[in-house]
Amino acid sequence: MKDFKTSFFFLRLPIAISLAGHGLVRIPKLSAFSDWMVTSMEKSAIPTVLIVPFSYILPVLEAVLGILLLLGFKIKYTVYSVLVLMSILILGSCSIENWSAIEAQLLHSFYLFGLFWFYEKYKTEKQ
Repeated sequence: MKDFKTSFFFLRLPIAISLAGHGLVRIPKLSAFSDWMVTSMEKSAIPTVLIVPFSYILPVLEAVLGILLLLGFKIKYTVYSVLVLMSILILGSCSIENWSAIEAQLLHSFYLFGLFWFYEKYKTEKQ
């Protein structure tokens, strides 16, 4: 690949902005977001004692991981971290049978896989 750095930046830009955007819009209204998440997970088998702290951590994780991805910091580990986060979100969505949310989360996961594949395939050429 002739210009890996530029191509890879524009490839990771949409997913990075999606993640950062999800987190950054929720941080100012963290308490309301937490209340919404607890209410939406009422029918879940996941105990509230786990949902409450996760609802406060999630927006921060999304924002930080999105910014790290945008900056290109430790790409491999950042993508792994986001895939783990997506898996946790998918588990939560399954527990309340929110199939449309799972579709969006899977789409993010497939995009991340493609990003990781592209990175692994072409990273040696950038050096």
